[in-house]
Amino acid sequence: MSASLCRGRQPAQRKQNHKYTQTYSQDDIMQKDGPLCAAEIGSELQKQFAILPGGRGMNGSPIIVFPEFPAFSELEEEEFQNVLSYLTSVPSVAASGVGFILVIDRRLDRWAAVRATLLRIAGSFPGNLHLVLVLRPSTLFQRTLSDFLFKFNKDEFKMKVVMLSSVTELHAYIDPGQLTTELGGTQEYCHDSWISHRTAIEAFALMVKTTAQTLQAFGTELAETELPNDAEATTNLLHVHTLKKDKMKEDLQVALSQGGRLLECINEPLQTDPEYSMTHDELENLATVQRLLGQLDETEMAFDDFWERHHTKLEQCLQLRHFERHFREVRAQLDVTSERLSGFSEVSVSPAHAEHVLRELSIHEDKACDVLDLALSLASEGDRLIENSHYAEDSIRPKCSELRGVCEEISSTLRSKKSLLLRALELHHALEKASRWCEDGIFLLASQPVDRCQSQDGAEAALQELERYLDTAALHTLADRGAICCQYEAVLNAQLRDQVEKVFQKQSSVQEMFEKRRVSLKKLAAKQTRPVQPVAPRPEVKSPQSSPNQERKERRYSADNVICKKVESPIHNGGTRHASLSEEEENLAVLRRHVMNELLETERAYVEELLCVLEGYGAEMENPAMAHLIPSTLHSKKDILFGNMSEIYQFHKRTFLKELETYTDCPELVGRCFLERMKDLQIYEAYCQNKPRSESLWRQCSDCAFFQECQKKLEHKLGLDSYLLKPVQRITKYQLLLKELLKYSKGCDGCDDLQEALSSILGILKAVNDSMHLIAITGYEGNLSELGRLLMQGSFSVWTEHKKGHAKVKDLARFKPMQRHLFLHEKALLFCKRREENGEGYEKAPSYSFKHSLSMSAVGITENAKGDNKKFEIWCNSREEVFIVQAPTAEIKTAWVNEIRKVLTQQLKACRDASQQKSSDSVSPVPTSNNTSISLSPFRSSSQKNQRKQEDKKAEPSPTSDAISFSSPKHKGWNKASLSVDASEENDGYSSGEDPMNSDTEDEVGKKLAPGKYTVVADCEKTGPQELSVKSGDVVQLIREGEEGQWFVKNLRSSKEGWVAAANLLSLISESKSSQSLSSSDGSVSGNLSTSSSCSETYTSFSDIKP
Repeated sequence: MSASLCRGRQPAQRKQNHKYTQTYSQDDIMQKDGPLCAAEIGSELQKQFAILPGGRGMNGSPIIVFPEFPAFSELEEEEFQNVLSYLTSVPSVAASGVGFILVIDRRLDRWAAVRATLLRIAGSFPGNLHLVLVLRPSTLFQRTLSDFLFKFNKDEFKMKVVMLSSVTELHAYIDPGQLTTELGGTQEYCHDSWISHRTAIEAFALMVKTTAQTLQAFGTELAETELPNDAEATTNLLHVHTLKKDKMKEDLQVALSQGGRLLECINEPLQTDPEYSMTHDELENLATVQRLLGQLDETEMAFDDFWERHHTKLEQCLQLRHFERHFREVRAQLDVTSERLSGFSEVSVSPAHAEHVLRELSIHEDKACDVLDLALSLASEGDRLIENSHYAEDSIRPKCSELRGVCEEISSTLRSKKSLLLRALELHHALEKASRWCEDGIFLLASQPVDRCQSQDGAEAALQELERYLDTAALHTLADRGAICCQYEAVLNAQLRDQVEKVFQKQSSVQEMFEKRRVSLKKLAAKQTRPVQPVAPRPEVKSPQSSPNQERKERRYSADNVICKKVESPIHNGGTRHASLSEEEENLAVLRRHVMNELLETERAYVEELLCVLEGYGAEMENPAMAHLIPSTLHSKKDILFGNMSEIYQFHKRTFLKELETYTDCPELVGRCFLERMKDLQIYEAYCQNKPRSESLWRQCSDCAFFQECQKKLEHKLGLDSYLLKPVQRITKYQLLLKELLKYSKGCDGCDDLQEALSSILGILKAVNDSMHLIAITGYEGNLSELGRLLMQGSFSVWTEHKKGHAKVKDLARFKPMQRHLFLHEKALLFCKRREENGEGYEKAPSYSFKHSLSMSAVGITENAKGDNKKFEIWCNSREEVFIVQAPTAEIKTAWVNEIRKVLTQQLKACRDASQQKSSDSVSPVPTSNNTSISLSPFRSSSQKNQRKQEDKKAEPSPTSDAISFSSPKHKGWNKASLSVDASEENDGYSSGEDPMNSDTEDEVGKKLAPGKYTVVADCEKTGPQELSVKSGDVVQLIREGEEGQWFVKNLRSSKEGWVAAANLLSLISESKSSQSLSSSDGSVSGNLSTSSSCSETYTSFSDIKP
């Protein structure tokens, strides 16, 4: 056996720093640097010129046998040296130290060969030689020659050489059991088996060495590995190290398996023959393999022990990284929770506000409890890590303490804020209860009928009623101001203190009012009265401009479904009347405060809801952590989904809410706030215009996980679509609140501002509604914004007539009316066809296909079409094209006619101004002639006086003509035109020069009509049997006004009498003695303007509209 195998291996050394190391001596497996292996010199060994059969001498010296080998002299020196070096390296160091015995068998050779062999061995044997035994040649001559020459050459060999004549003599030096059968011994030797065993043993030893070195390198790598700073890297490192460990274990198992097979091979002779006696070399081989296997076992145990420690440390590192990551996440959530909690006020301005804050705080508390539970659970997990002897105990323990400290702080703050809010709510309820008691008391005082209190029984009943109500004061009112301030000192801010003070003042005022009423009622109850016949108060003289309806409206007040009426006492007592008036004013003031409180509370809630939507949904769309939940259809669509909600929120939060709060004590003046911010409120128009796109996008993505997760986080019962509707609901809510305030603010300083604010809000709503329809128009090739402001829009039934030659021909295809949606702009009238409505919600909004347009500078109107008071005509180009329009109701028809009349009047006024400016700029006046006059009446003016009078009144034009028709030539200045419509064509169209008002028809007529004689300036057919028909030029007399806006009229030309609708009178008549006309002269007139009974005027428009 080799010296390296015999020496074995040094055991694995464990260092205190837990590094796994394994060291070997330089001659661990091989004795020399670069030792030879059987596999390397296999061909030389196969020549068998020297063998190591495994025998030992008497002193234990290893025996090397040189069998007969005729070609020994032909061996190269390198071959000879390699074989001898390898054979001398196989025995153990101890056996080699005793020295080798060489047995040289040269019985069949000559002396010369013997001598050469001895000299070669003596000159290059690599080991320690103990004895050389030579079996000399057996032939007589060679034997004699050997004996003779050996004596002379013995000193030449420089080693102990014994010449033997036979194997018998050899046995005297070596036991036959240590010799092979060729040398007369009993030892069985197979050279091929020996080479195979040596190759296997050396290969196994090399495997053991390689495995040990690999384990040593891997152990060093593990020991020198730095622990990662994040969980993912730690997991990856643990996975990589585990894979390498498993590979190392596989290599160990392969080595152990090979060693086991080699051990079985060495023991095979014993398996076959139990009495078999192993040679010394076989015993050394067996011991070497067993030693290598034991070394592998020790190496595996050392590696497993080190791996267990390393694996545990990596797992603890992974636990630490998870703990640190969870700590950062939970700490951030705790910070957010604490920050949001700090935003909750401990005080509130109203019960609704307190309840709202409490609700929000409760919602926040539920969320906070989840975060606190998570934090405490993480702290417990840290405690378990410390209990399991985690190496980072010094890092974990402070974090656990920090988590528990923050949780305790948040819990304490929650309890404190909740307690303070509950106390504030308790105070608010007490104040509200006291305030409600006062208001109910005021209502009671106001509702007691004064006439019934004039009798003794009535006064006693009223007095008892007051006494019963006063008995409830102890249960509802606040008793001690000082006690209240002391009890609720923690929640009393300046605003609450002011409210407490106001409630106490209110209580005092109400109690004083009750006391005065008690004194009055006691006097009435104690007074011995006699029956008095109630006498109605003397009727007041009515103003000529007032009406019974107006007086009733001025005396009507309402209070949250209860109408409090003031009944005047028949007994004219100045003090009683003054007290009653004061009570009514107080009642209205209370109602105004109610409405104002509702306005402020709903405004605050509205602002909070907008913020909730923008943060809970809008901000989350940009949160990377939520990106995987957002569907592709929603990417980059935030502006479409939310519109300009952020702009609306900023306006209300920073500006509007703060300004509204300044009017808390004077609700009747809040109209000024609306008027000042009316332009800002127009931002709602953009939001409403975007609403259909937002609704469509919502319907595509409403079921996605993103919206569900956001709704879950916000704990909203309703989806996002309900909150996206809030701005639309809010802008409509304002007009309802303003109406209520206006109802309770009659005669107050800010009443006019409230009325104007209400009108402006309604105007915004109308503009929003109109724009929603306007954006749905398709097929119009021009720019709708160039048509001017949209004035009105609505659906109508429309017939068309076309003039061909001198006859009117109805469109044969239009016996059935067309359904058209009309859009009236300042410069054009659009005819559109309404398309089918599909979808739901805002997707159900209709769309309109553009069909036709008329320029307003070229149209005229006929207010009353034959046979139907809901029809009117719109015509152009001297009635070459006529549109008969039927409105759904007569009221809608009147509104449209008035609006069109207003547009035409404004255009006519602009024409007059331009004409007068042109006349005034002329160097010399041109004499007036019929060829250059412009008549705004169907009658020629009789004098220049009326013309000048009309010019002086151009700022307030009076009814002038039955129709005004405008054409638009493409050059500036007056156009040569003639009014070619004949009177026989029954052109009863009309466009008034007056400035129409959007007031009630009856009020308008009542202000402008009076009995007298008038000249009819337009035709009007009767629509009923009792109505009167009039023609242009008739003189009529207004006799009396009837009901429902009718006047009884007599036609002085035909002597017929009948009823005419007051709504049409202003547009049909003018005073006969003040018929007004206007003529203009212009030296630069390029043609003539003539007037006929068609009552139309043609001029050049300054803006040529081409729809």
